[in-house]
Amino acid sequence: MTHPSSSPVSIVTGGAGFIAVNLIGRLLDAGHAVLAADNLCRGRRDYLEPFASHPALRFVEADLSDRAQCARAFAAASELGRPTEVWHLAANSDIPAGGADPDIDLKDTFLTTFEILRAMRDGSVGTLHFASSSAVYGDHGDAELHESIGPLLPISNYGAMKLASEAQAGAAAESFLERVNLFRFPNVVGVPATHGVLLDFVRKLKRTPGSLDVLGDGTQQKAYLHVSDLVDAMLHVRATKPQGKVLPINIGPIDAGVHVRWIAEQVIARVAPSATIRYGLGNKGWVGDVPRFRYSTQAIADLGWKPSLDSSGAVTRAIDEIARQEGIPEGGLA
Repeated sequence: MTHPSSSPVSIVTGGAGFIAVNLIGRLLDAGHAVLAADNLCRGRRDYLEPFASHPALRFVEADLSDRAQCARAFAAASELGRPTEVWHLAANSDIPAGGADPDIDLKDTFLTTFEILRAMRDGSVGTLHFASSSAVYGDHGDAELHESIGPLLPISNYGAMKLASEAQAGAAAESFLERVNLFRFPNVVGVPATHGVLLDFVRKLKRTPGSLDVLGDGTQQKAYLHVSDLVDAMLHVRATKPQGKVLPINIGPIDAGVHVRWIAEQVIARVAPSATIRYGLGNKGWVGDVPRFRYSTQAIADLGWKPSLDSSGAVTRAIDEIARQEGIPEGGLA
């Protein structure tokens, strides 16, 4: 049995996933003990390998939408000490899959939140840091998306279940939580990549180096944030004095984003320079896709944080990181 330590204890759900493994390194460096819980649907145990020998990290494989398994994960965290915060990063990240089968988002996005909040209440864990999404806003056209805009009308099941989770967390704050940070992410890129347009493009080119098929006509424009900046932003907000119990806050770059056409061209330049691009029709890649949005980050700027990379810098860096992850040499595919 693990003996409790005097270190603060953080529970990280989705703990073997893309964002979580970047966060866990920072938490361990700061002296936290960490319980990472994941059902390994998209996350991988080997992503935690850099921290495998760290005495303050424990991993539990668990489906957190299941009450008994969620309680087991929280009990394991208690063996490290008294948990004080949950970083809730567990969710379905495949938006088209949730559109095809709404049960996926109900279970993996909302019910995980519901059961985690129950476990937090039972274990007297007072702080929730929730990975929400720009998808909660819906499609507001060219209007700038700030935290007070409304109505919030998501157009994807993913966004709907993230919004429902925000509402559930807000209700929990009224009842028993001390602090809730609702981090609304844009598109986050970096490694270890498990999904997303960059990984999709790179793997398509590995299969067919001569051509790249793109969903939609390439005019979609979105903001991108590198995962290193995202983690830095979340930790910065956590360190600030809260203005209230519940803080919804956008995290993103300060620019308007980049077009999918530009992204495809950058991926080709790094991975398969001789490939051609074949675009689809329309400005949506899938049902529930918001083709264009402007994201206000004034609120987090007012807290004293700004990203180190803009959208183009984040994408360019991530393309190279993902190409290396996928075993593609510096000069691209032969």
